[in-house]
Amino acid sequence: MVNERVMEKLGILADAAKYDVSCSSALSNRKNKDKGLGDAKGYGICHSYTEDGRCVSLLKILLTNHCIFDCAYCVSRKSNDIKRAAFTVDEVVDLTIGFYRRNYIEGLFLSSGIFDNADYTMQRLVRIAKKLRLEQNFNGYIHLKAIPGASDELLKEAGMYADRLSVNVEMPTEQSLKLLAPDKNHKDVIQPMEYLKNEIVGYKEEKKLNYKAPLFAPAGQSTQMVIGATKENDLEILGMADYFYQKMNMKRVYYSGYVPISNDNRLPAIGTPVPIIRENRLYQADWLIRYYGFNVNEIVGLNQPNLDLDIDPKLGWALRNLHQFPVDINTADIELIKRIPGIGYLGAQKIVAARKFKKLVPHDLQKFGIAYSRSQYFLAFATPFQMQKDLTSIQIKDKILNIQKSKYKNDFSNQLALF
Repeated sequence: MVNERVMEKLGILADAAKYDVSCSSALSNRKNKDKGLGDAKGYGICHSYTEDGRCVSLLKILLTNHCIFDCAYCVSRKSNDIKRAAFTVDEVVDLTIGFYRRNYIEGLFLSSGIFDNADYTMQRLVRIAKKLRLEQNFNGYIHLKAIPGASDELLKEAGMYADRLSVNVEMPTEQSLKLLAPDKNHKDVIQPMEYLKNEIVGYKEEKKLNYKAPLFAPAGQSTQMVIGATKENDLEILGMADYFYQKMNMKRVYYSGYVPISNDNRLPAIGTPVPIIRENRLYQADWLIRYYGFNVNEIVGLNQPNLDLDIDPKLGWALRNLHQFPVDINTADIELIKRIPGIGYLGAQKIVAARKFKKLVPHDLQKFGIAYSRSQYFLAFATPFQMQKDLTSIQIKDKILNIQKSKYKNDFSNQLALF
């Protein structure tokens, strides 16, 4: 039974952890052994999501919200007048095991403010993970924050027990970090990323040669950027994300819209939060870069440094490149088919597989679950399915937006009819 004091801490430190959105568990494959507790597979975490897309499936807490730093954008900064708390190592272990046994959670996401220094804090995080693995025989998912400035030895030990590690870059540029967190050093963020990248690669190579070799952060590393606290445009933000993907082998970059929490004149005024739609557009652009073969400069550029909030970035690219359309899906390369608005990654694969057996027509696309109302303006079909091809990009955009508005209106009306 959890006592009242621990429950009070849980309320404080779970609430403080909600600003960290990088809690995906994908790509881990930690098998249960010796009749232990739980396991962690790529599909083993049963995610729940808030309406704005944040994952809440893990026990997501801070070890403490005490912090020696005074980052202007952070609710846990030392100058902020908030209720403070700190868990002991045993309290976090007991909470994780207790909640897991009750089927409340599938794993642990553990971050922390900085107690006295980076090593002291990282040491406590490692002790928790180590105790869960070795004493409790816990094989579920564990995500630990890698504290910037912590020693390589502690980072290496963390990787032996955690499924994923993350070092938050926090601000999209070094200049912004200096402005809002002058006590922090950008190099202290980049160095542990490089160290973890090298260790992850090294252990993967060792595993190929010796299947008994130990796991090291099998779900890789991730990072998070706060967006909207400073004036970086989407070109700068996505450029930094692409750097992490290319140079640090990052599994995920997360984008957290700044929530105004103080009247600091360096920050947006209270009452002007970053629109959730901007986060959404950044995630869509990020997906295009990672899985659809898009270059950052195809999505945003010097002439258009910010994403269009009205439409998704793939549609935005298509409207700027109408000369590449219409596309004949019966003959086109799969990489081009993936770029057609309304056709996703799996949809493109279904098209390529199905066209081996017949010539595809619009009705076939609808059977594949493809958004034909959107894709029709970019497809070439023979008569009688020939669509009008003399529409301008503005006309196509208006037509698609009107279709979306009509759909949302009908969906809303259907929901009302249920009451």
